[in-house]
Amino acid sequence: MQGAWRLVPLLVLGLAWSLQVGPVLPEPLILTQDDFELGRFMGKWYELAVISTCPHFMQRKRGNPVTVALELQHVASEGNFTMTATSFRNGTCKQKSTDYDLTNTPGRFFYHVERFGADVDAFVVYTNYDEYAMMLLLSTEKPSGNKTTVVKLYSRTMNVTAAVLDSFKALVRQHGMSDDAVIMNQNEGECVPGAGDHSTQL
Repeated sequence: MQGAWRLVPLLVLGLAWSLQVGPVLPEPLILTQDDFELGRFMGKWYELAVISTCPHFMQRKRGNPVTVALELQHVASEGNFTMTATSFRNGTCKQKSTDYDLTNTPGRFFYHVERFGADVDAFVVYTNYDEYAMMLLLSTEKPSGNKTTVVKLYSRTMNVTAAVLDSFKALVRQHGMSDDAVIMNQNEGECVPGAGDHSTQL
């Protein structure tokens, strides 16, 4: 009987040890573009396609599926860069700038969306710098904790090859979304804020 009693603390200790050293599942590892070069990523891009797990985002985007012109600028001495987005909204040219903080991982950035109280991790998953970039955005709203995944396709021009588009759709599927739901933005022309509502076709 004494032997049985001696086994009890050993079993308890063993259980406690197993609980302490049991495997801890890490957060999903997102790989960024190999040997990412921030300087080459800067400059002008166009957002040609987008998809999100957020129904409200998708509804809003479907109501205004226009190409967004992006200008990325970085000052070498600073730990962030600015993305200025310009597009037509209800026939009027709108512009908005967002500061992206750099992280210790090349190709990974962070920014905050005040309107939704959301922290966003942005990843450059693939890019060849001269033609296309595929972006993965993971946002977490506070204090609700709601999480959203967004995948975007950037291009240096208003067009991409069929092969690039196929690769983008494959990335969309990898993150649990249907490529049939991808929104292809429409070219409404280049707009200049403050220059009137007329567009200049590219």
